[in-house]
Amino acid sequence: MTVPRIALNDGHDIPQLGFGVFKVPADEAEQAVTAALEAGYRHIDTAAIYGNEEGVGAAIRKSGIPRDELFITTKLWNDRQGGEAPKAAITESLSKLGLDYVDLYLTHWPAPANGQYVNAWQKLIEIRDAGLARSIGVSNHLVEHLDRLVEETGVVPAVNQIELHPAYQQREITEWAAENGMHIESWGPLGQGKYDLFQEKPVAEAAAAHGKTPAQVVIRWHLQKGFIVFPKSVRPERMVENISVFDFELTDAEVAEIDALDPLDGSGRVGAHPTELN
Repeated sequence: MTVPRIALNDGHDIPQLGFGVFKVPADEAEQAVTAALEAGYRHIDTAAIYGNEEGVGAAIRKSGIPRDELFITTKLWNDRQGGEAPKAAITESLSKLGLDYVDLYLTHWPAPANGQYVNAWQKLIEIRDAGLARSIGVSNHLVEHLDRLVEETGVVPAVNQIELHPAYQQREITEWAAENGMHIESWGPLGQGKYDLFQEKPVAEAAAAHGKTPAQVVIRWHLQKGFIVFPKSVRPERMVENISVFDFELTDAEVAEIDALDPLDGSGRVGAHPTELN
């Protein structure tokens, strides 16, 4: 099974489908990542605040998979954005992961009340230039935050990892990304089970039409929209299901019908708002 790769704005590329370990307990992370690697995933997304970087690193080491076949992402937490703290934070993350570099390093939230997200981005540029991260990006940044980063540094993030699922598609950010050469990564791509996404008529009908599960239909929708996506599960059989999405394609009409599930009033958000989490 070959997962498509997307070219980033810095010359590197990224597997379009990855495995996320948000809320995977530290003592289960090694087992979960091992199962994901065995299922064919090569893109693993973690973060310092998840508390499971050691488990991710242990699974990587024991897998025997060559480093250059893996794509590893981790993230800088909000309380490490000031001064030189980002450089200490990446050193700690690399130590826990047992790696010399990560493929992608992200600022986790803009945390605007702290007033440090521009400094954090400036330090990530230095971290990239020092070879500790091949690519750098952001997570949960709104257009106002992205505009300021680019205005003050001239560097467009390679990616912005945001909450994105059929009921909350963040079109303002996705349009900014398309205009500025930044790619979108979808977290919570299945709505985190917080609404009846799989019962929505366009999803259920597409699943029946293609002989796939509703989850596979939604993951396929993300892929066809050009998003990088991280479905999360600790169940090996579900991991296999989530990556088995490259043998069918939604029609343009099916994509459009799923697009129309977003009420466009912001009511579809199920996670924290970027201006409120600091």
